[in-house]
Amino acid sequence: MEQKKVFTKRDETFICKHCGAKVPKLGVTSRDHCPECLYSLHVDITPGDRSNKCGGLMKPIAVEWNSKKNTYVIVYKCTKCREVHRNKIAGDDNFEKLLEITRENSGF
Repeated sequence: MEQKKVFTKRDETFICKHCGAKVPKLGVTSRDHCPECLYSLHVDITPGDRSNKCGGLMKPIAVEWNSKKNTYVIVYKCTKCREVHRNKIAGDDNFEKLLEITRENSGF
């Protein structure tokens, strides 16, 4: 039987480790990536727990549609351990950066 992920809300300001942007709280749910460069950190095992010791940069490698959640998600690959994760986009994400990632993976 699959264990359900337990979500720990963590809506904190932070400085992006990739681009240096000062990232504000999201205010709706937990912020899990930089809205400017879209990078994240590999710090969670279950959302918000901050118990993953890897700590590598999570590079955005693709954008996909999630029909279950009726939203787009960013696909990340850890630059340190190579693990792949998916997270919902946020309303203030850099739209041009989302398009750039989509174009890079579509061959256009």
